[in-house]
Amino acid sequence: MAGIFNTNKDSIPEKLFYALFSLQHRGHESAGITYRKGSELAVHKGLGSVGSVLTPLLREPIESRVGIGHVRYSTHGGNTVENVQPVIAECNKGKIAISHNGNISNAVALNEHLTDEGSIFRSTSDTELILHLIARSKGTSFQAALVETLHKLEGAYSLVLIHEDSLFAVRDPHGFRPLYIGEKDGATYIASETCALDMLKVRKRREVKPGELIRISSSGVTSEMFAKPVPVSACVFELIYFARPDSEVFGHSVHLMRKKIGAALAEREHKTADIVVPVPDSGNSAAVGYADKAGIPFELALTRNHFTGRSFILPTTTDRELAVRMKLHPVQPAIEGKRVVLIDDSLVRGTTSRNLVKLVKEAKAKEIHLRLAAPELKWPCFFGIDIPTRKELISNKLSPEQIARDIGADSVAFLPLEDLRKCVGNNGGFCDACFSGDYPIPVEHRLKGA
Repeated sequence: MAGIFNTNKDSIPEKLFYALFSLQHRGHESAGITYRKGSELAVHKGLGSVGSVLTPLLREPIESRVGIGHVRYSTHGGNTVENVQPVIAECNKGKIAISHNGNISNAVALNEHLTDEGSIFRSTSDTELILHLIARSKGTSFQAALVETLHKLEGAYSLVLIHEDSLFAVRDPHGFRPLYIGEKDGATYIASETCALDMLKVRKRREVKPGELIRISSSGVTSEMFAKPVPVSACVFELIYFARPDSEVFGHSVHLMRKKIGAALAEREHKTADIVVPVPDSGNSAAVGYADKAGIPFELALTRNHFTGRSFILPTTTDRELAVRMKLHPVQPAIEGKRVVLIDDSLVRGTTSRNLVKLVKEAKAKEIHLRLAAPELKWPCFFGIDIPTRKELISNKLSPEQIARDIGADSVAFLPLEDLRKCVGNNGGFCDACFSGDYPIPVEHRLKGA
């Protein structure tokens, strides 16, 4: 998710293209850009990657002062054209465009209430309901209506919006999802991760504060805290898997944090091995830290086809199974006859790991020891990571020893939760509910059947 405002006309769509391209790892189901074109909001969006959907915007210069963009993987609502963002509406508050990163945990209740009140929804995503709430607000200004709406939302939401000639950026009070603001040459940039700002050489930046609403217009940048302070609950899974290694997230270098986590995993090790092999790309940094700490040679013995996406965020099990073979291939001469420690970021359903172990076995590894740079995933996430039900989580059903037998590995071990907490800081500030079941906001009604 990204947004740009410039007091002077600029090639906003082109810059958004490059920002979204650097954020492609956050979702490749769909992509979209909306920008102000005169008094209208022009939109280019569709199913597919940034390159396949938005390349036409690069064919000729397009000048604008404000625009927002989005890449999506679905956590609420399916992968359909209707759910592609940004979402645009014209209502009693004027023309509005919105992009959303996160998951509104009370979306079902809000949707039912709005439907009972006569609202008609064109999509099944939780983003559209924000527009309905804004339209129904009695606020005397757009910003007042937006604040009233935000007070009705629960869960995770980092937002960028266009209203008239202004750009708005919002981060929920718990700070579940990352959001950054930067400035360069009189233009203001918003992005989910710093790697997007780096792409555009935006060096002057800061994290948007939890509970902060920022408005950027020709009059300048204003900020207000729209909610009372609550304990920050930044998603620790961003550091383990989701964010790009070259990004800074929640004040941490993602790469260095993953190295630290890998080293902590090695400190618990009792097995001997010949090589440490990362599962690329999200296992790379942790594997470096593990190999350094354990004193075992690091070997890039799995080759990744970078023209495939991320198997975790594909929507079906069949897709994920095919994606493993399309994405990864072992280097047999580096593996054959070796005792291999495989380092992956996490173990969710077991599908990917089962196929991965099979690939390494086919390369004639002597032993395969799978090590996960995360604790056991036992609880669903309601704040923007697609872990919808407990029955899908292999660690909720099997012990590490049983998992090893199930996926065909010689052993499986996870990073203990207490070690993860030490790595990121014991002073709190992170949500690890998917590992601990300790949710920062009440979700009992959501856990029924999950």
